[in-house]
Amino acid sequence: MNANLRRTTLAVGVALLLVSGAALGQAPIATTAQGKAAGKVIHNGSRKAFLGLPYAAPPTGGLRWKAPRPALSWQGVRDATKFGARCEQWHVWDDYIFQDSGPSEDCLFVNVYAPVKAKPASKLPVMVWIHGGGFIAGAGSEPRYSDSTLVDQGVVLVTLNYRLGVFGFLATDDLAAENSGHAGNYGLMDMVAALEWVQANIGAFGGDANNVTIFGESAGSFAVSTLTVVPSARGLFHKVIGESGALFNGAIPMGSLAERGKRDQAWAESTGARTLAELRALPVDKILDAAKNSKGVGFSPVMDGQFLPQSAPDAYAAGQQAHVPAIIGWNREERTGTLSKDMTAEKWKAYATEHYGVRANEFLSAFPGDTDEQAIRSADVLTTAQFIGLATWRWAEADASTGKVPLYRYSFDEPSPPERLHPVPKAFHSAELEYVFGTLDVRQGATWKPEDRVLSQQMISYWTNFAKTGDPNGKGLPEWPRYDTERAIIHLDKTITASPDANRAKYQYLSTAEAGLLLREPSR
Repeated sequence: MNANLRRTTLAVGVALLLVSGAALGQAPIATTAQGKAAGKVIHNGSRKAFLGLPYAAPPTGGLRWKAPRPALSWQGVRDATKFGARCEQWHVWDDYIFQDSGPSEDCLFVNVYAPVKAKPASKLPVMVWIHGGGFIAGAGSEPRYSDSTLVDQGVVLVTLNYRLGVFGFLATDDLAAENSGHAGNYGLMDMVAALEWVQANIGAFGGDANNVTIFGESAGSFAVSTLTVVPSARGLFHKVIGESGALFNGAIPMGSLAERGKRDQAWAESTGARTLAELRALPVDKILDAAKNSKGVGFSPVMDGQFLPQSAPDAYAAGQQAHVPAIIGWNREERTGTLSKDMTAEKWKAYATEHYGVRANEFLSAFPGDTDEQAIRSADVLTTAQFIGLATWRWAEADASTGKVPLYRYSFDEPSPPERLHPVPKAFHSAELEYVFGTLDVRQGATWKPEDRVLSQQMISYWTNFAKTGDPNGKGLPEWPRYDTERAIIHLDKTITASPDANRAKYQYLSTAEAGLLLREPSR
């Protein structure tokens, strides 16, 4: 669909947003700062959903590559029974499935799910989900995030869209000159705008604006770690959960605006646009094609000195992060089977010599490979660390050192059942998502066992207990020790156990030696 047809389709859609009282029937109504919205009752009458609510003005035309503006008000009652458009992106991963009408620049929407009995006076804990997708893909409309069992535990769940890729993170010299030295991070600004919308409106859905947990996976977890050091986000949330990712020198690099400005300016000029006005006037499809086909040019958060004045590692080292309770963790087999394929003890020693030279023995002490089996496991731990684990570990360690608040760490160890996209049972990257949301049945082709459903319910209880009180522990659950005081982690598996981190020496070696080449791949 070209950009003009998209705009026409959206215009027709807007005309259908406002519905008459006769059409509302028994639809649940919420009154937001922008106007009244009619949602729908779902899940056999136990939950209600308000979909496609705008939290900011459409970032189109002259607002492309600008900070989000306040959402526009409407008259009458808005139809909130359908998802708003997802943000512009191209197809990246086959497991990304959407329930919205398609991509658009007009995409800054939230979806709110609450228990059907929730009322403005209920003051339920709020959980705000930030989706993954390498900052280039994803949306709040993905089935694995919608109609979630989390809501049944007495929380209000919010999912959101934010600008992606070139639309969310372009940082050119011209943009910086236009905006007093600032450019980029529009996708992160969108998240802050969504959290401000939550503060202003979530009470209408039964939520407590003074008890907000932000949580995310992969790029969403990168975002959560970053929001803890963004000054304008301070006070908008009270707890954090990071699943597999952090902007702590990991798979998604973050450079300075001085570095990014020149590179992104060269990309912008390669489109043929001579000015910002011309760049903003380019059709969406042309910009997407130029971004997709630009080898070695990716668009992600940038240390701009204003919205993001310093890096997360520097802020945490100085104790300047948001001091809020946290759950941080990742999956046992985030990235495996690559380096370890056909690995033997002999090959592992040769690998150590080739990559670590005179420090090979030190490396092998941390990552032993005396047997073929041991070498394979060490190789898998290494690639998981290089891909996502090391940066997430650094976040946990930094928070444990200067956070002064409860911190809980997990390892998701349960191998998912085989299916088309993941034929080998593993605790792969993103495998925990359906467990967290209680949406196992949306994963296509997987055959779940009773123990998977039990684990899912236990994880839902941990996550929602934490959202309520800042402590995941509760009646009937295995004890989850604090990481900041005990350096122990919980293993989320068929049988949940807690233990000291068996890989701690490996991660300490990688962190202190800055060893290993980080894999520069999109983090989902």
